[in-house]
Amino acid sequence: MSSVAVLTQESFAEHRSGLKDIKITGGMPEDEAYIPTYLEAFPPLPDKGAPTDRAGEPAGAWSKIRPIKASVITQVFHVPLEERRYKDNSQFGEGEEAKVCLDIMQKTGAHIELSLAKDQGLSIMVTGKLDSVMKARKEIVARLQTQASATVIIPKEHHRFVIGKNGEKLQELELKTATKITIPRSEDPNANIRITGTKEGIEKARHEIQLISAEQDKRAVDRISFEKAFHPFIAGAYNRLVQELSQETGARISIPPPSLPKDEIVITGEKEAVAMAIAHIRATYEEMKRKTTTISVEVKKSQHKYIVGPKGNTLQEILENTGVSVEIPPLDSASETIILRGEPDKLGPALTQVYAKAKSVIVGEVIAPPWLHRFIIGKKGQNIGRITQQLPKVHIEFTDGDERISLEGPTEEVEKAQAQIQEIIKDLMEKMDYAEISIDQRFHRHLIGKNGANINRIKEQYKVSVRIPQDSDRCGLVRIEGDPQGVQLARKELMDMAQRMENERKKDLIIEQKFHRTIIGQKGEKIKEVRDKFPEVIIIFPDQQQKSDIVQLRGPKNEVEKCGKFLQKLIEELVENSFSISVPIHKQFHKNIIGKGGANIKKIREETNTKIDLPTENSNSEMIVITGKKSNCEAARDRILAIQNELANLKETEVSIPAKLHNSLIGSKGSLVRSVMEECGGVHIHFPAEGSGLDKVTIRGPADEVERAKRQLLQLAEEKQVSNFSVELQAKPEYHKFLIGRGGANIRRVRDRTGARIIFPSPDEPEQESITIMGKEEAVQLAQKELEILIKNLDDIIEDTMVVDPRHHRHFVCRRGQVLRELAEEYGGVAVSFPRTGTQSDSITLKGPRDCVDAAKKRIQEVVRDLESQVSVEVVIPQRYHRAIMGLKGCKIQQLTREHEVQIKFPDRDESAAQEPATQENGDTDIVPRKCDIITITGRTEKCDLAHAALLALVPVTIDVEVPYDLHRYIIGQKGSGIRKMMEDYEVNIWVPQPEQQSDVIKITGQVTSVERARHGLLERVKELQAEQEDRALRSFKVSLSVDPKFHPKIIGRKGTVISQIRKDYDVNVQFPDKSDEQQEVIVISGYERNANEARAAIEQLVADLQEMVSVDIRLDRRVHARIIGARGKAIRKLMEEFKVDIRFPQPGSEDPNKVTVTGLPENVDNAIDHLLNLEEEYMLTVTETETMAAYMKPPSKAMGIGGIDDDSRVLAKGFVVRDAPWNAQGNKAPDMSSAEEFPTFGSGVAPKQTSAWGPKK
Repeated sequence: MSSVAVLTQESFAEHRSGLKDIKITGGMPEDEAYIPTYLEAFPPLPDKGAPTDRAGEPAGAWSKIRPIKASVITQVFHVPLEERRYKDNSQFGEGEEAKVCLDIMQKTGAHIELSLAKDQGLSIMVTGKLDSVMKARKEIVARLQTQASATVIIPKEHHRFVIGKNGEKLQELELKTATKITIPRSEDPNANIRITGTKEGIEKARHEIQLISAEQDKRAVDRISFEKAFHPFIAGAYNRLVQELSQETGARISIPPPSLPKDEIVITGEKEAVAMAIAHIRATYEEMKRKTTTISVEVKKSQHKYIVGPKGNTLQEILENTGVSVEIPPLDSASETIILRGEPDKLGPALTQVYAKAKSVIVGEVIAPPWLHRFIIGKKGQNIGRITQQLPKVHIEFTDGDERISLEGPTEEVEKAQAQIQEIIKDLMEKMDYAEISIDQRFHRHLIGKNGANINRIKEQYKVSVRIPQDSDRCGLVRIEGDPQGVQLARKELMDMAQRMENERKKDLIIEQKFHRTIIGQKGEKIKEVRDKFPEVIIIFPDQQQKSDIVQLRGPKNEVEKCGKFLQKLIEELVENSFSISVPIHKQFHKNIIGKGGANIKKIREETNTKIDLPTENSNSEMIVITGKKSNCEAARDRILAIQNELANLKETEVSIPAKLHNSLIGSKGSLVRSVMEECGGVHIHFPAEGSGLDKVTIRGPADEVERAKRQLLQLAEEKQVSNFSVELQAKPEYHKFLIGRGGANIRRVRDRTGARIIFPSPDEPEQESITIMGKEEAVQLAQKELEILIKNLDDIIEDTMVVDPRHHRHFVCRRGQVLRELAEEYGGVAVSFPRTGTQSDSITLKGPRDCVDAAKKRIQEVVRDLESQVSVEVVIPQRYHRAIMGLKGCKIQQLTREHEVQIKFPDRDESAAQEPATQENGDTDIVPRKCDIITITGRTEKCDLAHAALLALVPVTIDVEVPYDLHRYIIGQKGSGIRKMMEDYEVNIWVPQPEQQSDVIKITGQVTSVERARHGLLERVKELQAEQEDRALRSFKVSLSVDPKFHPKIIGRKGTVISQIRKDYDVNVQFPDKSDEQQEVIVISGYERNANEARAAIEQLVADLQEMVSVDIRLDRRVHARIIGARGKAIRKLMEEFKVDIRFPQPGSEDPNKVTVTGLPENVDNAIDHLLNLEEEYMLTVTETETMAAYMKPPSKAMGIGGIDDDSRVLAKGFVVRDAPWNAQGNKAPDMSSAEEFPTFGSGVAPKQTSAWGPKK
């Protein structure tokens, strides 16, 4: 079976270990400086022609090199019949064994083959990677082979070596032997190790465990106890002696630290090394016990720490200088006795050093009230930082709740610091005062206000500090500190606030949710006014999703009551103003109600204080909706009706009809009452609301039509009371208008003769062919018979002709045949055909029902008579105004033609007439008119006159408005957006002069009313812009300050956070100098004068804080930088936050890659540096260990030193050097490594050349 050989890390290590064995050839000692010979470095291959040599001594050193292992391996093992777990398979390969093997293959990824031997034993072949094969084998043994168990006994202390680090050794052993090994817990006194598996595996596992135990028997662990007092002499100063001893003997020596009260010293290692170390330690102990003596001295307990020094360095220094050990009593002991132990002649100098260290620092105290401490410290430690910067050796400590301020340091400096602090206290006591008031804790958050608004206002207004305890403190004591007068004023205000809150109450108002949005207003404007009026009241509206009507008020009792009454009054007004009525007004009168430029409707709205909504032009509705107070709505309705009555001589009357008949008179979907209204010339009939019980029905319209409608309603009511019979007829929809007749004439004649009512379907009803006849039975049957005859006649189609003068043909076919369409709709779908254009024929053809054709002929003759009586009127309007008169897509002119029933024709455009005389402005037409200026109106004389006046009213006028030139660009807006909006809003054209003209005159062109509105709008815009200019001038105040450029990055902050906050807080712009500027220290602040000065003060304060900081450079090995910084800088950010410092690491390629800069307050910098040095020491152990391992795992590169470790201080290696090489012989030279001939590439042929230093080519 073939296998693939892959070079793995493990196999290569073994391969290298085979090469390393060559170094001992010849019995030469191994030495770093040893240079091998050429034959040792490159041993010759065995001669292929001497096969007998293979049987004897292997030729050359190549035989010592281990072969490279294959990455895919195959293992075969046998399971005897008696150990098989499944023996009763009827057919091999189909039972449980096969299922188990498939499961194992899926779990491990190894390939398993089973075969059955003659003795019925199982042969199993497992193929795969080593790890997979070992796991598969363990699974196979556990699941296919019967298990046995055995125990092995080894010393309890050897168990941990069998387990290995994190149990790795035990797992490896179980895989290797395919067994399960159970080791008792450390607290279990039983030492038996239980092995479960096959007999073969158990034996292998037992053997391996015994080997591990035997190996550990060779190692020793010894413990010796000496008096703790002599441990410093054994360890030496800074543990140097014990480290040297450990290196010399190879044993590991563990001496308990001074803080641990143990006498036992533990030595581990090889037995010989342990014995040597114990002998040396014992000799040292005996010698020091014999030579040394002790003296005791009394030193104040507070001075002991100065003798110990940071991390015990002072004790080690005394031991190194004098050889004397100083024993300090524990911190929890009250003893002040210090013992010095050493040789008699050295005790004197040591005692001198002890006293010197003890007296080098004194402790002083300053008494100050605890509340004053933070003012002594100053904002961000400013005051105390100034003292510590001047006197860096003095340590000042404040304790919460204690009056004493402790000072430690040299005598002279402590006295200076005491004097400075006392001076600060004296100054503060004269300027400062404090007061404490008790306020119920539940009011604290209200005192603070939203986002601290209340408390910050008090602090700023009275220049005091207010300390409110945390909720977790469960304390009601509020402390005020600051200027005496400010303290008293703040105390009074806080007490007043607390008093008001004690009187606070809640009130719920019931307000319909539909009014909530109105009360709140757009963007909360209206509710803001209410809150401003009652600032002490909190108004809470329910969420819209809750569908709740409860609005909650909370605040002082009196204010809540006032606010409640105010809101109740507001609701009453809203309810009163939400009254709505609908007024039916004939569509043709809507424009009169609106008035010219909306004047009428605007006046009614303002004078009645109502909202009036009219239907759109495209709508069929005639209802005008009025909303507001009931009395105002009624007044507005009366005024609108008065306009209609005045225009149409309308009348309004009431008729009494029993309420029970109202629904039947209205009919299905209002069909019956609608037929009455249409029949009676569009009168309006209004029935009272359903369920009101009122009998009064209102009829409004022209006087004659009102009387007719009244008679019909009363007749219908009478019929409904007597009898109510109805039938339905079917007729094509196109016949309906003909059956109704012009103005309802046909259907009126049928009703008059029969007394029945005929109802046609409305356009929105689904059944368009059904005609309903209602009334008495006899009348209905008679009307039905007449209508059936008419419908039958309509089905009789004929074709007829008539003569119409060709000059009138265009009237019928223009506007896409609108007149013909109206004829077809009115006369039962009759088709009228006119001759083609260009043919000189006056005959037209009509095709349709006989009656319809006859009626259509009469109508055409009437139209022709009207056309012959028409006149044409010319109106002279300059061509440049034509487009404005037409309106968008001709909408204005179309409206004129509909209203006045005329035709209006505009002349063709004359491009040569584009330049018109300046005198023709505002519609002046005194000069001789041109053809392109003449508009022709055709129609009846009186209609033409009205249209003429309406056209002239549409002629635009131009006015000049004075606007300062410097405001023009703001009026125009970005890309002309401002000027476009004004033109759209006011429906005018606005012309702004070109910039080079520098003119102040802006021209507005449009209709008179629109131009006037636009002028007012433009002047209002000018006022706004002038106000903005004044504000801009105030904001342009500038102030500059000089700041050392090294502080600029700190003022800007990380990603601009600091400077952005300053800009936001003070509403200013802060400009830093560019790199090219000469004055690199000048910072410019612009904004309102007050804001700019405050921002300047804030930056100066920031700079003052930065000036107190110090920067210290330290050297940290660059190999630990990445570990200190952490993933994405997380670790270093946390460290900077913890110590409140800034730490800068060198950029790649810097001159000193080990230099790290720490910036901050001196104390913080010292603490951060100590922490960084500790981290470096900790990480360097790992780095050194990793590099040492790397040196063994890969061959040394050319860039590495002799030891395989990259170090700047080491000299680069000279390369690989050998002795007695062929090129050292006379006449030869070293091979050229860059030559393709000397070092050819595999697979490429090279032409033979002369003999080289490698020897003759074969």
